Amino acid sequence: MDYDPSDEKKFIDDAKAGVKGLVDSGVVEIPRIFIRPPHELAEELNMCKSTQQVPVVDLSGIHVEDGRKKIVDGIREACEKWGLFQLINHGIPSSVLEGMIDGTRKFHEQDVEVKKEYYSSDPTARQVRYESNLLQYKTKGLTSNWKDTLYISELVSGHIEPEEIPQVCRKTFVEYINHVVKLEDILLGLLSEALGLKTNHLKATECDKRQLMVCHYYPACPQPELTLGTEKHTDPVFVTILLQDQNGGLQVMCDNQWADVTPIEHGLVVNIGDLLQILSNDKFVSAIHRVVANKVAEPRISVIFFFSGVSTPPKMFGPIKELISEENPPLYKQVLVVDYVSNFLSKPLDKTSLDLVRL
Repeated sequence: MDYDPSDEKKFIDDAKAGVKGLVDSGVVEIPRIFIRPPHELAEELNMCKSTQQVPVVDLSGIHVEDGRKKIVDGIREACEKWGLFQLINHGIPSSVLEGMIDGTRKFHEQDVEVKKEYYSSDPTARQVRYESNLLQYKTKGLTSNWKDTLYISELVSGHIEPEEIPQVCRKTFVEYINHVVKLEDILLGLLSEALGLKTNHLKATECDKRQLMVCHYYPACPQPELTLGTEKHTDPVFVTILLQDQNGGLQVMCDNQWADVTPIEHGLVVNIGDLLQILSNDKFVSAIHRVVANKVAEPRISVIFFFSGVSTPPKMFGPIKELISEENPPLYKQVLVVDYVSNFLSKPLDKTSLDLVRL
């Protein structure tokens, strides 16, 4: 008899308790919708693990001329090779970072009856919602990922009415959002300089105009070797800022090998998205990354801030004209962010959308 994943999906959706609900019920074997295809599992066995260290950028010297040049050079190298780097001394207080991780945990670990008020698998349903796996409902037969997610969408320049955010995490979330939006201004200046442009160039494109924040909760998995926390993908945005706890699991692809993005206490991870690869005309690369599932008793918690550039009215984005010359012709056509993102959401997560806009 043919296997139909929709029954398992419906069961999880109807329970509104997410993957955490499965763990709380005592499952020792993960449902089939979470098990990766045999060819993927076989490939995994043959892949070598990278021993390379992910670049770390220290912002402490940003206001000194030589210090800023060193930071810009470090960001340039990281974005050209990895599309990702870790950021330390970034100015966000450790109490705010710890509060954000703690607030995310509190939301996901509160009583299901309280939490389910926010449950919806429809991305357009509300500004603040939680669900088990967005793409499992979008693409028939797609392997589901071992995580639950709280989404806070449609942030414009970091603004949200505080009462929209669940009370259990409201104060810390609002504080964190305000800090990250300020940090993004600094980052866009450094990224502009790393591309050889004026400091305000990327900011002037309004690529940071609209944001989405997602708060992931990865419960311990009884069979982590069979599934993933988040499968391999790139981000369909300009820039992503990620806060992760100390449990690890994030990996980035470099030279066709997976390298661990080992957590740095109070550090942040910055990764380049597809749209900045387009803007930079392939000077910067969009980071291919994933999260492996783990069996440790502690859940893994991460908070991701996406800067999407969606604007009203919609804007076209393409390679920055200052980076184009006879020797460096444009590699991409102009694209609307909304079109790019809708294509991204209509396909399996591990398939890139960059090829669709490549000239």
